[in-house]
Order: sequence, then C-alpha cells, then structure tokens
Amino acid sequence: MKQLRSRTCWAVALLAVAVAAISCKSEDPARKAARERLQANLPLYESTLQSLIEKDSIPMIDLVYYSHGETIHITKVNPNIYSEDEAAKTHVFQGASLSKVIFSYIVMQMVQRGEIDLNTPLCNYTDIERFEAVGDSTNTRRAKMITAAMVLNHRTGLKNWATGPSSDEWPTSPIQFTVEPDSCYGYSGEGMAYLQRAVEAIKGKSIDEIAKEQVFDPLGMEHTAYCWLPEYDTIAVEGYNRSLVNRGQGRHPRSNVAYTIRTNASDYAKFLTAIVEKFHKPATETEAEQGLNEAGYELFLTPHPEKAKRYWSEVRDCDSSMYWCNGIALEKNAHQGNVYWHWGDNGSFRALFMIVPARDEFFIYFTNGAHGHDIVTDITKLLFEDDAPFAVDNWINL
Repeated sequence: MKQLRSRTCWAVALLAVAVAAISCKSEDPARKAARERLQANLPLYESTLQSLIEKDSIPMIDLVYYSHGETIHITKVNPNIYSEDEAAKTHVFQGASLSKVIFSYIVMQMVQRGEIDLNTPLCNYTDIERFEAVGDSTNTRRAKMITAAMVLNHRTGLKNWATGPSSDEWPTSPIQFTVEPDSCYGYSGEGMAYLQRAVEAIKGKSIDEIAKEQVFDPLGMEHTAYCWLPEYDTIAVEGYNRSLVNRGQGRHPRSNVAYTIRTNASDYAKFLTAIVEKFHKPATETEAEQGLNEAGYELFLTPHPEKAKRYWSEVRDCDSSMYWCNGIALEKNAHQGNVYWHWGDNGSFRALFMIVPARDEFFIYFTNGAHGHDIVTDITKLLFEDDAPFAVDNWINL
C-alpha cells in the first residue's frame, strides 16, 4: 500500500511539473515581458502621476495602462482635495464624449447584423421634426441627406449643439445646418443625438437598454451607464473647475450618447480591450451575437479619406495627421503608426484614451478637474516612452 501511495505521489508530482512546463512554454514572451516591465515601472508611474496631478491642480486621476494583454490600474488623489483613502474606493466619472465611441460600437454591431445601413438617410428610420421646425426648405432638404456614416465621421454639416443639450428646451429646439452635409469635417454632438433617435426607433428600446444588452453586460462594465444609476449617489465624483471650485456631480436630465456616460478606467478599459483584442462571440441558438467580427472592426477603424480639420477657418499643423473613422479618431503618427483615440471634455471632467496597435498598448484616464488635459504629453512620454508630442495634445488643447 505504501509503495502504491509513493508511486501515486510521484505521478501527481510529475504531472504538475509537466503542466507547469507546458504553461511556461506556451506563455507569450511579449506578454511576459510586458508584465515584468509594468511591475518594475509601477513605482515610477505612480509617483509621476501623483506629482502631475498636484502640479496641474487635478483633484483625481483614474488610469489603466494595457500592454500585450497585461494591465495596471492606478488611482491617485490630490491631497489638497481628498484624503488618501479615497484612492482605494470605487468611483465613476463623467466620460463626456467618450460616450460617443461606445455608441459608435453599438451602431457598428447593428450594421453587422443588417439592422441599419451606414449610407441610408436617417429620415428613413426616424422623424426630422426639429430640422423642419426651422421653416426653411434648404434646411429640410439637407436633413433628408444625413446618413449614419456622416454622423460617425462628423460630416453632417451641423454645429456641435443647437442649444445646451442639458437645457429644458433642447429636445424640441430647431436644428439648423451650418454647411452642406458631407462637405467637410465638423464635430457635432447634435448629429450623434439624431442618430441615437434613429437607433432607438429601429430597436424599439431606449439607449440605456440597448447599451446594457450590447456592451455593458457582455463586457462586464458593471458601473457604466448613460443614465443616472442609484449607486452614483455615493460613487460619482464631483467635478472641479480651473480654480478648484467644486461644481458638483453634474447630473444630466436625459441619456444622450454624445456626452452623458458615467464610467471609470477599469470599466472603460474592458471596452478598449475588446477593440484591441477584437472581441467577437458569434450567435448561438440561445445567445445573441456579441461584439464585432473582423469585417466589423475593419469598417469601424477605417478613416474617412479627408483630414479632420477641427476649425474651418484655421489651419493648424496638428490637423495634417488627423482623420476620423466611424466614431473614433485616428492620428497617423510618424513614430508610432496609427493611433486611435478620443477625448472627453465636460468642463470640469476631462478624459482621454489612446490606442497604439503597433505597440499592442493603450491607456485610458479619467479626471474630475478642468486641468485634466494639461497632462496629455506628460502621459504619453511616461507610458509610451516617446518624447515627441503626439498631435492629439495640440488638437485637443489649441
């Protein structure tokens, strides 16, 4: 009996060694190197972020850095605003225009399923009453031209907002064109909101239900929503202006895919990981399709051929390398290749992500201060180890 036990123990031990050997042999060298580098550099990342937010008067920063499948999550607080224990708590931030990228991903899933066509006028899916309210035939004609592709590429010819989108009058305010649709780039939240109405009409559901079904639940983004959730009463951080005056949590009166998302770096990193790793789960008899397939990602990340010139009346060097895909920005960087990115700016809340496919890396950060974009180049130097400023910095800040 003792001999049998001895042989059994040896067999178990040999099996464990064999499994360990296989695991070590099969581990991606790039991922292993990334894990070791991230852990070795973690004290530098933490100390640098702490000094940045104190120097630039940023109350809090929540950041995730992804490299070859490995991630680190860092939250730092300004001691002039918060006690140190706040850094260990769960918080959510206004994501501002990072709302648009998740919505665009939803639209691309609908395109993949044949529920919406990028080049079909949106008036075939929803009404154009707010455009008709202008009482001008040219305005109505232009409204009938707008497609989902124009919205996602920001080529609708509309200004950012007809009036303040959180105002009582916004839902019925007349929408007027600035230029002919598809004639040039022009960033527009109003266009996104119009596409939201089309999507809700097609699905017969609110954007909150659609986003939860298509993105938030499948990716495990448990603290993310376009609407106000009960837990936000306690975990939604307050925003601070440039003078560090507390402007409050800033609750929005309605869900709007252009600017009302609440989230944090951990949750949003799950979404960006899906893009980087090209998450796709085909439909089964019991479960709906999730994510985008290869063709869906290619369409999502293909830029419009014309450059994204931010200001019509001004020529800037940073515009020369900037393009817009179907809902996400693209900088063609001389050192790093294609860099996919988007920024968020709700005044007292600033956020940014940058994806560098050639490095298999991205970062995402959220701040609750108006100085949150003052650190863009500092972050890219720290994480991407590139002293040359990315055009993103000037495109946002100048």
